[in-house]
Amino acid sequence: MRCGVVSLVGRPNVGKSSLINALLKDKVAVVSPKPQTTRNAVRCIYNGEGAQIVFTDTPGIHLPKNKLGRFLCDSVKDTLDYADAVCWLVEVGDRKIGAEDREVIDALADVTCPVVLVVNKCDRADSRDGPERVYGLYEGARPFAGHTALSAKSGKGVAALIGMLLPFLPEGEPLYDPDILMDSTERFRAGEILRGHVLSLLRDEVPHCVAVEIEEYKSPDEYPDRRKLYVRASLIVETTGQKAILIGEGGKMLKKIGQAARFDLEKATGHSAYLELWVKVSPRWRQSDLVLRRLGYSRPGSR
Repeated sequence: MRCGVVSLVGRPNVGKSSLINALLKDKVAVVSPKPQTTRNAVRCIYNGEGAQIVFTDTPGIHLPKNKLGRFLCDSVKDTLDYADAVCWLVEVGDRKIGAEDREVIDALADVTCPVVLVVNKCDRADSRDGPERVYGLYEGARPFAGHTALSAKSGKGVAALIGMLLPFLPEGEPLYDPDILMDSTERFRAGEILRGHVLSLLRDEVPHCVAVEIEEYKSPDEYPDRRKLYVRASLIVETTGQKAILIGEGGKMLKKIGQAARFDLEKATGHSAYLELWVKVSPRWRQSDLVLRRLGYSRPGSR
């Protein structure tokens, strides 16, 4: 039995969360075409014949503009300390090593475990000769234990990635029960479901200014006298203008977000759900240490 931890790293929007969903054959990670969709390092568990791999889906490494952005980049580096192997995701259309890619190179500078270069989005029409060209582009960036090409969208090449990673993992007993898909609480997943619909339904910069705070979560699993799952959540924005956009004319946008999130909550938990949503303004919350700590965006020991 091979069991270990593999971190997925890369700049924003290279498909790390899509790959997680393809590996687990379930929608466990928030996916959006908007950059910096992932805000927390999320452990997702793959179980195969003779193997269990804990994949850590990490935020995209970028050039941070605020304290939230710095937390996202620092949290990626924290996961590398516990990895048995690392997958660096890039795209088949890459023509140069950009500034964000160089941030990834810096983050991997002290990594001693095997690093595999994964070229994603090979379902694109222009990808026929792309993988070999991209291998050549990145081969001077650092030593690689191997490279492979795949499409997280179609699933092509995903099984080959698993086969490549297995020799890098230690022998041992599974770290998690085989029925567990994510090492996170139901409360956390409820917040991610909400944030995913904010990202999909709102445009431009507004979604990146929204944080989700689950203020109350009562499940029939914990409270047998309850017939429904009860979730009370606040969507936190930075300005009154963003609040108006999030609520929408006559409350239509907030209602749309709530309906979509409630459907996914019921699907994820197996319970009928009552979702209560509020919108609150917290000016410059992405720069506030106090608010970031309250929302869980702070590293252990940080002040």
